[in-house]
Amino acid sequence: MRITPSILNADFANLAAEIGRIPGADMIHVDVMDNHFVPNLTLGLPVVESLRKVTGQMLDIHLMIEDPDRWAPAYAEAGAESVTFHVEAAGAPVRLARELRRLGARASMALKPATPIEGYADILGEVDMVLLMTVEPGFGGQKFLDLVLPKIRRTRELIGDRPIWLQVDGGVSAETIGRCAEAGADTFVAGSAVYSAPDPDAMVRELRQAAVAACGH
Repeated sequence: MRITPSILNADFANLAAEIGRIPGADMIHVDVMDNHFVPNLTLGLPVVESLRKVTGQMLDIHLMIEDPDRWAPAYAEAGAESVTFHVEAAGAPVRLARELRRLGARASMALKPATPIEGYADILGEVDMVLLMTVEPGFGGQKFLDLVLPKIRRTRELIGDRPIWLQVDGGVSAETIGRCAEAGADTFVAGSAVYSAPDPDAMVRELRQAAVAACGH
């Protein structure tokens, strides 16, 4: 069970220090938004390059941008260990996933809440992780969408015993993480739940324990 706190809810003026508050995190989730694919503008490649210099923790880049075929490889070249692109925006997802892997990153595909997984079942073998949005992408602090739980179960069935991580992102908290774990998720993005806690790293541990307890391992 992996907890990947999102720095979308951290203090952007002190990102190095904010990452230092969560040494127990399995990865650092970085939300890149372009104000086109989603109605919000966050941070981009220069910030990721700077983060790479100040942390040895795995960087988990979530690209909520148009034309990821063009822009995603640069994040792998910058040293990000995992790069996620949205299938709704990718023109050639198989080619992009293979290029990310060639550059040494884990390739991941993301789906919005209303995007069915079944249309992408045949390319699961090309990725290392599937990210299922449990809110509409664009902003932190949104309420978890229970309607995605059946899709988590279907995705877990399609993955089977392959070593593909199943990540959920949006509204993940101590109250919702158990349902996600029961449905089959094993990697959890939590932003506001972590950074609004008095002790963010303690919250990381609490979330991991809740996920483990929910699925019994």
